[in-house]
Amino acid sequence: MTSVQPGSRSRPTIYDVAQRAGVSKSLVSLVLRGHPNVSDRRRRAVLEAIDELGYRPSTAAASLAGHRTHSIGVAIEEFENLWFVELLRGMRQELHATGYHVTVADRDLNSHLALDPIDGFRSLRVDGLVMAMEPGAGVLDDLDLPYVVAGQRENVPGTSDLVAGDDTLGGEMATGHLLGLGHERIAHVTGAGGTAALRCSGYEATMRAAGHRVVVVGHDEPTTELAAGRSTAALLDAEPDVTAVFAANDLMALGAMAALRERGLGVPGDVSVMGYDDTPLAGSAYLGLTSVDDRSDEMGVRTARTLLRRISDPSAPPHRELLEPAVVVRTTTAPGPRAARP
Repeated sequence: MTSVQPGSRSRPTIYDVAQRAGVSKSLVSLVLRGHPNVSDRRRRAVLEAIDELGYRPSTAAASLAGHRTHSIGVAIEEFENLWFVELLRGMRQELHATGYHVTVADRDLNSHLALDPIDGFRSLRVDGLVMAMEPGAGVLDDLDLPYVVAGQRENVPGTSDLVAGDDTLGGEMATGHLLGLGHERIAHVTGAGGTAALRCSGYEATMRAAGHRVVVVGHDEPTTELAAGRSTAALLDAEPDVTAVFAANDLMALGAMAALRERGLGVPGDVSVMGYDDTPLAGSAYLGLTSVDDRSDEMGVRTARTLLRRISDPSAPPHRELLEPAVVVRTTTAPGPRAARP
């Protein structure tokens, strides 16, 4: 048996306080700074844990916390989705003259160590954070960094700064474009997540308003090219008379087109296809994909502007902005059967 001599016990840390109080380290930091957005119950639990453990904040750590690094972290879902390229381009355009630099990490950062991008950015002591991925429930509630949510609306508290596209309107516009070309048997290839759900709701509302049947596949699938290919193959088995496909993003549209080609169907001769996000992929001369421009470059500009405002004034009221999308017509959509009727 090992005895511990008086004075030999290591000094309690902020992590010890968080564990004793049953809260996150971020919330302990908020209490220590006297942040108003902490419930009385949680504040009391933290203060009691501090008193029981005899915790004293490190003056060195406090000094570091007050030092600006002129760096901004951007947490994204995955590097495979080219939507982030335009967002980052817009952010860098706005930040160019400010001296801030940007560091990007995806959701799988250090996944083998069970660390998420937010933990990584905290260790880098970034001055602010852009959440360009869907946060889990409650993740943003105790976040102790200035942050802006970009392009997402799922699990975002009303007190958060947010800049996003109007995805429901974009889904309506995409479907309306295909209806305007004379298509009636229009299917939607969707995926898991709040952004995809908003685009899907726009499709469904527009189809119902036009008196046409709603056909949606892929609800629980990832929003990837491979998953969209599988969903489209299943769609063609169940609905062989479909004349147009609206995919929830450009990468998924590519998967849908691959599945159509495997069945010997031409685009747009047999089936029209359109995507969403208007990524560089869509604008390539080879693909020429009709897509919905969610103005991700402008989103990046406004996100950076909003974050700089939040960093300089943490007590400012929340800024929430939805950008209006636009349909960009290229070569993958063409008139459908109804347009050819006499």
